[in-house]
Amino acid sequence: MASTSVSRTVPASPQKVWDLIGGFDSLPDWLPYIPESTALKGGRVRKLANPDGDVIVERLVAFNEAERHYTYAILEAPFPVTGYLSTLRVHPVDGRDDVAEVQWSGRFTPDGVSDTEAEELFAGIYADGLDALHQALSA
Repeated sequence: MASTSVSRTVPASPQKVWDLIGGFDSLPDWLPYIPESTALKGGRVRKLANPDGDVIVERLVAFNEAERHYTYAILEAPFPVTGYLSTLRVHPVDGRDDVAEVQWSGRFTPDGVSDTEAEELFAGIYADGLDALHQALSA
């Protein structure tokens, strides 16, 4: 099993960040790669579309409002992995109430690619996503 994790400090309080990203169906609010999200099964499943028209279906497997994190599994996607499980987490920064650290991590089994290739793919997705989040919060 392979894994990767990316963190960024963003210019907003942990609660403000969580208010933007904490909804399982909120990716289009901050992530340009996902312009469309449809909530299914009472909000426990999201069907996403990217600009190329690819469909990604994900299921919420854990959610913790108080600790500001959720974990999801990919059910269907054009990625070369299986068993994908990812967590998006907002951390406070000691001594600061005007910034937060956001961590996006995942573990998965590469399918037809090396561990390194799969890790680099998701590290790039996470980094681009967190850069977009930083930009959204800076606007």
